[in-house]
Amino acid sequence: MKFRVSAVQYHLHTISSFEQFADQVTHYVRTAQEFDVDFILFPEFFTTQLLSIGDESGAALGIERLPEFTEAYLELFQGLARETGIHIIGGTHVTEKEGKLYNTAHLFYPDGRVATQPKIHITPTEVTEWNMSAGDGLTVFETDKGTIALLTCYDIEFPEIVRMAKARGADVIFCPSCTDDRHGFHRVRYTSHARAVENQIYVVTTGTIGSLPTVDFMRGNFGQAAVITPNDVPFPPRGILAEGEINDDMIITADLDLELLYKVREKGSVTTWRDRRTDLYTDWS
Repeated sequence: MKFRVSAVQYHLHTISSFEQFADQVTHYVRTAQEFDVDFILFPEFFTTQLLSIGDESGAALGIERLPEFTEAYLELFQGLARETGIHIIGGTHVTEKEGKLYNTAHLFYPDGRVATQPKIHITPTEVTEWNMSAGDGLTVFETDKGTIALLTCYDIEFPEIVRMAKARGADVIFCPSCTDDRHGFHRVRYTSHARAVENQIYVVTTGTIGSLPTVDFMRGNFGQAAVITPNDVPFPPRGILAEGEINDDMIITADLDLELLYKVREKGSVTTWRDRRTDLYTDWS
């Protein structure tokens, strides 16, 4: 009923090869391994760092080139998950299917399996500047530590999709994020707290930090990792088990106790999941 999670405040900076990206990723995973974690979360769009490698003329690659790195990305994270025994949420990586681009979260199991969840709600910038397409379904994932869901950044701002995830058994939402300013960051952060209170679940979130000066729409990043809980007596009063230092290159780690969730759902100070008025509005279960 207990397991340990880490979240990476991933430092974006210009690189010249995939090997440099792999070395940075491996550093974070090995650091988490030293803390004996069961899950590690990377941020949304952190693989855009690969675009800074550039083309023959030295210009940054366009977003449509990112799927060219998918095979190497999968091989890297599958290998690390097998070697360390850690469930790795490899942030999001842009994938291509039938000519469309998707912002896709990846879960790498220690046994080599890979599960995916395309981002369901797409921001205006993703649509107009990067021509991203929206995922058309929600999946919850069974692990040997419990049931989880992967909802990316903007997704967490929609209460309905988190209700659906909880109704399907998810006790933990992993939310990789990428925000370029304080406004975007706080939208994601505040709604993560709201979703934890509404559904009596854990939310683990993190974001990119640093800058990619040559990559359009990745020049600014404002990020902080956090492990968020319901606001009730067994948990910290502010609903924060752990949080990083804003915009620092670092990893945070915390222990999640699912039994505490079950107790507050049954007889907490408030029982928000049980007290839903499904006679008045949708019962997602």
